[in-house]
Amino acid sequence: MNKRITAIAAFLAFMVLGNQLAAQEVKRLTLKEAVELGLQSSKHLKIDRAKILEATAALEEAKDRQLPDFKISGSYLRLTTAHIDLKTAQKQDASSGSGSGGDVPKISQAMYGMASLSLPLYAGGKIKYGIQSAKYLLEAEKLSAGNDQNAIVYNLIEAYTNLFKAAQVIDVIKENLVASQSRDSNFIRLENNGLMARNDRLKAQLQTSDIELRLLEAQSNYNIANVNMDLLLGLPENTLIEVDPAFINEVQEARSYTYYEEQAMENRKDIKALGYQQKAADLGIKAAKANYLPSLALTGGYVAVNVPKFLTVTNAVNGGVGVQYNLSSLWKTGASIKKAKAQAQQLAASQEMLSDNIRLQINRDYQNALLAKKKIEVHDKSLIQAEENYRITKNKYDNSLVTITDLLDANVALLSSKINVLNAKADAALAYQKLLESSGAFAQ
Repeated sequence: MNKRITAIAAFLAFMVLGNQLAAQEVKRLTLKEAVELGLQSSKHLKIDRAKILEATAALEEAKDRQLPDFKISGSYLRLTTAHIDLKTAQKQDASSGSGSGGDVPKISQAMYGMASLSLPLYAGGKIKYGIQSAKYLLEAEKLSAGNDQNAIVYNLIEAYTNLFKAAQVIDVIKENLVASQSRDSNFIRLENNGLMARNDRLKAQLQTSDIELRLLEAQSNYNIANVNMDLLLGLPENTLIEVDPAFINEVQEARSYTYYEEQAMENRKDIKALGYQQKAADLGIKAAKANYLPSLALTGGYVAVNVPKFLTVTNAVNGGVGVQYNLSSLWKTGASIKKAKAQAQQLAASQEMLSDNIRLQINRDYQNALLAKKKIEVHDKSLIQAEENYRITKNKYDNSLVTITDLLDANVALLSSKINVLNAKADAALAYQKLLESSGAFAQ
C-alpha cells in the first residue's frame, strides 16, 4: 500500500511538473538552426575573434616599423651665474688689440628646440621578417578559431542529440505507461470477478509504478539536457526546445578509412595553424641572425637655440644617412638564435605528434561510426524479436500457459528494445558527425 501511495504521489508530482513545462516558451529548432544560433552566442568564439583582432593589430604594428620616426623636443632652462669663457673670442680681441673681450654678458636663461626624422632603410631584414611572421601568426590564429568552431559545432550536435534521445525516451515510456495502466484496469475487473489472483494484479501494478518512476527520471534527464541546450544557444533557461527528429536519417554511407585520413591531413585547421606557426618560427631564426648586421637609416633634423643677450641659432637644418652597429650583438645574438631554433624544433615535434594523434583519432572515430551502424541492425532485429516474444507470451498468458511474471518480463524487454533502437539511430548520426569533425570535413 505504501509503495502504491508513493507511486501515485510521484506521478502527481510529474503531472504538476508537466503543467509547469507547458507554460514555458516552446521553440522548435532544426539541427542546422541550432548550430547557427549556438555559433552566434558562443562565448568561446567571441574570445577567438578578440584574438584575431589582437593578431591583426600585431601585423599593423609590424608594418608601422617601416614608417619614419619623427621626434620634437624643446627646453627652457634657468641658469645660475653661468661662467662663460670664450677662448676664441679672447684670442681675436688680443690680436686686434681690442679690450672688449672681458665684457661677457650675464647669462641667466636658455631655450632650444629640436626636431629629428629617421627613416629606416635597412635593418638586416628584421622589419621584413617581422611583417611576414605577423602575417603567418594572423593566419594561424584564424585557423585556430576555425578549429575551435568545428569543435563547438560538434558539441552543439552532441547536445542536440542528447536532447532528442531524452525526448524520445519520454515518448516511449509514456506510450508504455498508457498500455500498462489500461492493463491494470482490466486486471482489476478480472480480480473483482474472481478471475485473477490479487497477487498477480499487484505485480502488474508494481510494474506500472516502476514505469512511472522511469518516466520521472527520463523527464528529469530531459530537463537537464534542455537547460544545457538553452545555455549553449544563449536562450532563456525556461525555453523549451523541440528537436527535429529528421536529423537521425542523415547518416551517409561511410567511405574508406584512407579517405577520411587524407581529408584530415588536407583539411584539418589545427595542423594548418601549426604549419603557419612553424613558418613564423623559421622567420624568427632569420630575424635573430639579422642582429649581426648593421642598420641604415635616412636622417634629418632641425635645431633652434636662443640664449638671450648671447646666442641665437635658427634654420639649422641637417640631413644625411646614418649607420649604426651594436658591437655587443657579436656575443649576445647567439643566445637569441638558439632560443628561436628551439622554438622551431618544438613546433616541428608538435606537428609530428599532432599528425599521429589525428591518425589515431580518425581510426577510432571511423571504427565507432561502423560500430554504431551495426548496432542499429542488431537493435532492429532485437525489437522484432521482442515484439514477437511479447505477442506470443500474451497469447500464452491469455490461455493460462504462462504466469503474469512472464508477461511483465516480456513487456519490459519490449520497452527496452524500443528505447535501444531510438538511441542507436541517434548515436549513429552523432558518430558520423564526429567522424566528419575529426577529418575536417564538417558539412554544416
